[in-house]
Amino acid sequence: MNARVLLLFVLCALGASPLRAQRPSPGPPQTRSILVKGGTVHVGDGRTFDEGAVGFRGGRIDYVGYAYGVKAAYDTVIDIAGKHVYPGFILPDATLGLHEIDLVGATADEEEIGELEPEVRAIAAYNADSKVIATVRANGVLLAQVVPRGNILSGTSAIVRFDAWDPDDAAVRTGDGVHLDWPGAYAGSRTADDGDDPVRKARVKQLERIRRFFQRAKAYAAGPKDQEVDLRLDAMRGLFNGTRTLFVHADRVREIQESVLFAREMGVVRTVIVGGYDAWRVADLLREKKVDVVLPRLHSLPLRADDDVDLPYRLPALLKERGVRFCLGMAGDMERPVSRNLGFVAGTASAYGLTREEALRAITLDAAAVLGIDADYGSLEPGKSATLFVSAGDALDMSGNRVEQAYIDGRRLTLDDHQKQLYRQYEQRYRGR
Repeated sequence: MNARVLLLFVLCALGASPLRAQRPSPGPPQTRSILVKGGTVHVGDGRTFDEGAVGFRGGRIDYVGYAYGVKAAYDTVIDIAGKHVYPGFILPDATLGLHEIDLVGATADEEEIGELEPEVRAIAAYNADSKVIATVRANGVLLAQVVPRGNILSGTSAIVRFDAWDPDDAAVRTGDGVHLDWPGAYAGSRTADDGDDPVRKARVKQLERIRRFFQRAKAYAAGPKDQEVDLRLDAMRGLFNGTRTLFVHADRVREIQESVLFAREMGVVRTVIVGGYDAWRVADLLREKKVDVVLPRLHSLPLRADDDVDLPYRLPALLKERGVRFCLGMAGDMERPVSRNLGFVAGTASAYGLTREEALRAITLDAAAVLGIDADYGSLEPGKSATLFVSAGDALDMSGNRVEQAYIDGRRLTLDDHQKQLYRQYEQRYRGR
């Protein structure tokens, strides 16, 4: 490529992506203590404080309660009377940062070749510069679990904060769990239990492959420390000592039962069901085995033609009344752009059996507990990370939510994004017409 062609290419690239369309830079570390007071504080564990206050310094919360109870001095005091303070929303089972544009395959990096690939690390492909992330955090979604997709064992997920220059800065946990897509129990013919059915035969072979792989991984984990390293088997080691979680993607009763019992048989310490459309039907098993659930997107059609049309909306309430811990996911069609609606999906759950604070808990404290980060995130409590936002209205209601301030680990975010930039650009253009 000669110099003229290269210069033309660079100029075209700059013209197509003007500086004003870039995503905001990460915020600087917190150096001055901050107190937000006068608004309604939603702790995330069910408690609220009217005319409350949240104080934080050095990226950590040091006061939560009523505004009149503040004793310490703060460098900056922000009056938020009439507004609301929430913990940052947490999005599980996401591909944000792994796939930028749905219709452009070159921007997809959430899937690898192969079927049993637990060593695939989502954090290695995570794009902290994604323009979509800025639009999502503008609605209060400040952390996410990014998950590889597409294989039987698709890889190892990571938990990230949405304010970073690169994957290393974004990472809260680089390897929180291994993801297993459990083979569907009802695919193919209506006679799937017939021993001659080819679909059933293929499923039996697939299940046997999974079993053999887990047996090898368990034996490897129990082997000597000086054995030759096998990257695939080494990625499974944490499942057998409790440092990683097995996230099983399954929806129907039979699939959930099979996978939970299989995980227990293999010696997996902790299992979480992802999807779990029928989880409420096997709640006794899930409670007994202490299995949590990441529910699918509630704004979806029923799985079966004879299900109640509002059953997806009622899934959180059904699990709540049966004592199974759960959180809310957004996986599905166009999941990256619609992830910004996580709070509004929780609002739907509050209209179908949950209280407002129970619905909030499903995307804050319980989400953090399911992902294993509740010691630092998920609620507004002294000692925890100052990851929170201030909304002018109800953050679970799309007609009231308007995020005005947001902080991750005490760093104040710039709540600008590509869509807002385009709005300002074209508002100026058409203002005089």
